[in-house]
Amino acid sequence: MGDTSLLILRGRAVLPVGRPPIENAAVVVRGERIVAVGRWRSLSAHYSGEVSDLGDVVILPGLVNAHCHLDYTHMAGLFPPRKSFCDWIKLITTEKAHWTFSDYADSWIDGAKMLLRTGTTTVADIESVPELLPDVWDATPLRVLSLLEMTGVRSRRDPRAILGEAVQTLNSLPAHRCAAGLSPHAPYSTPPKLQTFAAALARRRNLRVATHVAESGAEFEMFTQGRGEMFDWLRRNQRDMRDCDGRSPVQHLARCRALGRHLLAIHANHLAPGDAARLARKKVSVVHCPRSHDYFRHREFPLRTLTNAGVNVCLGTDSLATVRKHPKRDLELNLFLELRAFAARHPAVSPKQIIRLATINGALALGLQGKIGELKRNACADLIALPCREKVADICDAVVHHSGDVTASMIGGEWAIAPK
Repeated sequence: MGDTSLLILRGRAVLPVGRPPIENAAVVVRGERIVAVGRWRSLSAHYSGEVSDLGDVVILPGLVNAHCHLDYTHMAGLFPPRKSFCDWIKLITTEKAHWTFSDYADSWIDGAKMLLRTGTTTVADIESVPELLPDVWDATPLRVLSLLEMTGVRSRRDPRAILGEAVQTLNSLPAHRCAAGLSPHAPYSTPPKLQTFAAALARRRNLRVATHVAESGAEFEMFTQGRGEMFDWLRRNQRDMRDCDGRSPVQHLARCRALGRHLLAIHANHLAPGDAARLARKKVSVVHCPRSHDYFRHREFPLRTLTNAGVNVCLGTDSLATVRKHPKRDLELNLFLELRAFAARHPAVSPKQIIRLATINGALALGLQGKIGELKRNACADLIALPCREKVADICDAVVHHSGDVTASMIGGEWAIAPK
């Protein structure tokens, strides 16, 4: 008689990510955790329990989406690419003013459904409408890290009051599968003191913080040259521009004491000499969003500079408000599409390394290394299955170029999408 507490998942192959692919393999699950990963013949001799043969699939960790805006899912296709980054900011700000609470809730939930069926099991999401929490958490099986968005430049409110409201939200949230953190929006849109206060709170309470930094040439010019379209626009809106004194956006965050292992630096497209080394020393993770990068036609992402310095780089989808329309495909939040877009722009990076960007590296960025993003003993049983008939040597390439929905998805040992 088998051990009824065990579930043994068998597939054509298993891709643990931290180890090479395994042919004719299995994953043994007990409760929320993985007990063992290995060849079917070996595991079936040592473990007995319920066997679920998934057939011609590769089983791999659920994808980790390190940056998303679920609130904006229903903005898909509303904004054709603009020549100016500032023009895009004005457009989305105007659009948001017309949205209701229900608009945001429906958008969030539909975005979560897209991520789930396309392989994401954990997402770091910027939450601009904190009133949605925690109800939307209960509407999805995803692991969600909701990072509470804060600005303050336009409102000119006291940074302590802004942070105090975020803390009230944090303290009001129940214990849950999901969690929350902070997101001072960007150096150009948040007062320096808000960056400093948020970082200090994150260190005290072990919170994650996400900040859009050095995303555009306009932002880089504003801080380093004290001029340009963004500088002029924000000065007209009475932003205090004294912090635009020749330092880069990354150096600005360093001056605010905002750099640290708690920080997810979103985009980081424009770096001054020494910025990558500074990020690496402080163990900051950088999140790259390939399709959003293409939408804005940003300069080449400084991948080699960052990785040579030792920065942890991971991937996110960003929002559908910054994805180009495709004539033959509906817009959707899909991390596999980001993998393929990344592969097309960085052909020298191996498929194995690309997969790490959306699994192990994302887990490290969220402080969940060893728990998600890889299949190994004692890790969370967060995994997905994809159709697979390739040879073991070709599995990583097949995963990177996967299209369509996943065959199955498990989060915390429970089927989020049950195998058929």
